[in-house]
Amino acid sequence: MGRSTCDGCGRPVSIAGGIANLWTFGDRDGSDGSAMTLEFEDGSSHLLCYPCIEALPENPTAADLEEL
Repeated sequence: MGRSTCDGCGRPVSIAGGIANLWTFGDRDGSDGSAMTLEFEDGSSHLLCYPCIEALPENPTAADLEEL
């Protein structure tokens, strides 16, 4: 499991995967939440936490990400 920051709000997030969070399921890894990498229709990709993902409009662009 990797650690990074959300491209939208900058909070520390964990990137689930592998065996690192097998027993804790990511809830005690020192981060503020989990994240996903999304690819926008404009060709850009961004690592975003779930609150930022929920705040995005339909068909988001990189400009929408700057408004977060």
